[in-house]
Amino acid sequence: MKNRIEELRKFIDKTISNTGNEEVQRFGYIHLYGVAQFCAMIALKRKQNVELAIMAGMLHDLYTYKMMDSKGHAKKGSVLAKEILDSLKLTTDEETDMICGAIFKHSDKKSRHFDFTEVLVDADVLQHYLYNVTLPIIEKDKERLANLIAEFGLR
Repeated sequence: MKNRIEELRKFIDKTISNTGNEEVQRFGYIHLYGVAQFCAMIALKRKQNVELAIMAGMLHDLYTYKMMDSKGHAKKGSVLAKEILDSLKLTTDEETDMICGAIFKHSDKKSRHFDFTEVLVDADVLQHYLYNVTLPIIEKDKERLANLIAEFGLR
């Protein structure tokens, strides 16, 4: 039985390494795998599917790093994620829909989403903040971040 996370990781690594830009590669690895780890933590706490949450975290911004373009990246990224998951045959149709649905919505930090999608949205906020806590907090992330800090008892 293949390990779906490791199979996807091989694909992600190859895609990021092909960007040819060391800074983009560094940010790509840090952000995608950081969000994936926070997805695991949040999914565990909220009793969501941890494996699928990790996969969503690994894929959520891959479009941005692959195409070097963040405009409309959530929508375009959900399409790319579906193509990848379909080609690698790692997930069922239902699992693919869950992952791609979360990716599609992950940039909407103001709305409340399905529980699985909330894992990815919150993991993205947490990674942006913890990447460098000396930077100002993005305005649209402030409320979510405050809720995450309270939920995980970080202060």
